[in-house]
This record gives sequence, structure tokens and C-alpha cells, in this order.
Amino acid sequence: MNTMIRWAVLAALCAFGTAAMAQGTAAPAAAASKIGVINVRQAIGNTSEGKLASAELQSKYAPRQNELETLNKQVNELQQRLAAGERTLSDEEKARLRQQGQRLAQQLERKQNELQEDANADQGDVIQRIGRKMMDVLDRYARENGYVAIFVNDPSSQTNPLLYSAAQIDITADIVRLYDQAYPVKSGSAAPAAAPKPAAPKPAAQKPPQQ
Repeated sequence: MNTMIRWAVLAALCAFGTAAMAQGTAAPAAAASKIGVINVRQAIGNTSEGKLASAELQSKYAPRQNELETLNKQVNELQQRLAAGERTLSDEEKARLRQQGQRLAQQLERKQNELQEDANADQGDVIQRIGRKMMDVLDRYARENGYVAIFVNDPSSQTNPLLYSAAQIDITADIVRLYDQAYPVKSGSAAPAAAPKPAAPKPAAQKPPQQ
């Protein structure tokens, strides 16, 4: 649910970015001289905990996603039956098929919205949980390495305030590494090396037209 679901992260990015800048400037002026950038979305998703959470959410919502795909298939099949039988089906049968298709389409739309809301809530919880701990890691990293400021860089966001940054000042990988060291996943619960994010629900099929 990418969106699962774009991980409901935009608000969290702003909050984390503000905190990162404030905490970065809190470093002693005599020792601080560096400026860094971090892609918080990427950092959260690339931690072992983030990968594990993504895989767990995908598994959790897979049955509901399959249900949506089944409903969508049924709606499409009804539409095809109506189109194929435009000249052969009785008016009564056409009306019955249209009514059935509209009922299924409404059910599909409702379930899609419910799934999206639940997925967004779960993803928001994951972001908040990992994000709070990541800010502690980021704060310690900034103070120990003399950073005067750390800015959020999120190229996928339309509101990304960072126009340009050199690759040399990107600390995303460092923060992911330090986070995994500070908060390792439990033994036997390691996430897959590249756990995919839950897929977003497919758009609702168009409702059969009424005559």
C-alpha cells in the first residue's frame, strides 16, 4: 500500500525536518562546521525495522487486497456481459445485471476506502515509532560529528524545500547503519533484504451505466 499508501509520511517529514535542524544547530559553535541532508522517508524504509514492518503490513493486508481484486474482477465481468448481450439480453436481464454491478461497485469502493484508511493509520504508526527513535540517533550523530544543521531532502515530495545538495553531505546511509546498530531487530525476525512495500489498492471499477 504504497502507498502502502505513500507511507503517510509528509507530515512526519516536516516534523522530523524541523527537529533535525533545531537539534543540529544546538551543537557547540566551536566544534560545529558541517551541513548535512537526510532523506527521512528512505532512511525509515531502509532500516531493518522498517523493512520488517513493511513486510508485516503487506502480509496483514494481502487477504483484503485479494478480496478487492476479486470484487473488481466480478464488476468487470458483469460489464462485459452487458456489453456482449446488448442486443440479445432482455431488458429485465439487463436491469438485473446493472443493479448487481452497481451494488458490487459500491461495495468495492467502500472496501477500498476502508483499506486505505486502515493502511494509512498503520503506516503512520510505523513512521512515528521509528521516526522518534531515529531522531535520537540523528541528534547524537550531529553532535558527535560537528554538524551545524541537517536538512530534510525528499525528492518524491512536491513540497521538498531542498533544491540542490551534494552527494557528499547526504547522511542517510550513515543514519540507517547507526539506527540498525542501536535498535537491531530481534533474532529470528530479520526482515527480507528487499521487502516490497504493500501495494496500493486498485482504483474502483467504473459503475455500470444506468439507462
